[in-house]
Amino acid sequence: MQIIPEDVEMIIKALQAKKAGDILTLEMIEIMAATDYMVICTGESAPQIRALADNVEMRLKEYGRRPISIQGLNNAKWVLIDYGDVLVNIFDDEYRRYYELEKLWLDAPRRRESDERPVAKQTLVKEFDYV
Repeated sequence: MQIIPEDVEMIIKALQAKKAGDILTLEMIEIMAATDYMVICTGESAPQIRALADNVEMRLKEYGRRPISIQGLNNAKWVLIDYGDVLVNIFDDEYRRYYELEKLWLDAPRRRESDERPVAKQTLVKEFDYV
């Protein structure tokens, strides 16, 4: 993958700041005429997905970029933010597994960001019989 442009890095940092999961960047320059980069991530709930979208929009507005369109905020299962040269896809876990966008372009150069969310530890619960 080529060096990622500064605005794509800003998108990634905005997503990381709000604890997005499994952030993946696809370089689409040689694959699709419609966009240069696609950023895909997962949110845990509708409020978090909206917060992720709001943070991306706010951070890029500071950089002088405004989205062409934002779709999906009402149901917040899949939010698409279109910047023309960059598409940001914010999914809930169920929609991401169902649509599997990253599998549509397996030949696209990609960069996966580390998921810094702690893995939930499973606690073994021992059941007792009370007499």
